[in-house]
Amino acid sequence: MSEVKLAAETRNEFGKGAARRIRRDNKVPGVLYGHGSDPVHLTLPGHELLLALRTPNVLIALDIDGKTNELAIPKSVQRDPIKGFLEHVDLQLVKRGETVTVEIPVQTEGELAPGGNLLEHVLTALPVEAEATHIPESVSVSVEGLEAGASVLAKDIALPSGVKLAVEDDAVVLQVLAAQAEEPAAEGEGEGEEAAEA
Repeated sequence: MSEVKLAAETRNEFGKGAARRIRRDNKVPGVLYGHGSDPVHLTLPGHELLLALRTPNVLIALDIDGKTNELAIPKSVQRDPIKGFLEHVDLQLVKRGETVTVEIPVQTEGELAPGGNLLEHVLTALPVEAEATHIPESVSVSVEGLEAGASVLAKDIALPSGVKLAVEDDAVVLQVLAAQAEEPAAEGEGEGEEAAEA
């Protein structure tokens, strides 16, 4: 579990104009909420925040105005749809020892059985409950030798100690789809190619 320290400043200016000014200074507007307290509007360092968010469910130690220290995890991140820069971030206040519900990425290992079958990620992230300072970065699932029709359920995935599923045991996480038979060349080769790319 990564913990990243960031200096943050409280802000009193709101609206699109204020947000644009903040972003021009290479900073990102955000809000910190949770534990029944009033939301705290923050300005965060853009580059450092961008690097921190590369780690899923990163734990952020906030130094707010040099006076208050809080722990938070990112709950919602808004990015510019074209340029990809950060526009706004929602942070959830957490305490050490507290259990939180988060989604952790599902990674696969191994090769499917021969035959050109396709592996479908029904869930790209697995909802779990974990202690706020011990959230796993990801879970790994072996798909070695799986054949068409096989599936991996949530309960089949080995979780680290102290981590529990926050989804039904029989929820399908991965499934193996049978390779589609190639259509005769006369009936539009483009369709077959598109299916293969998908």
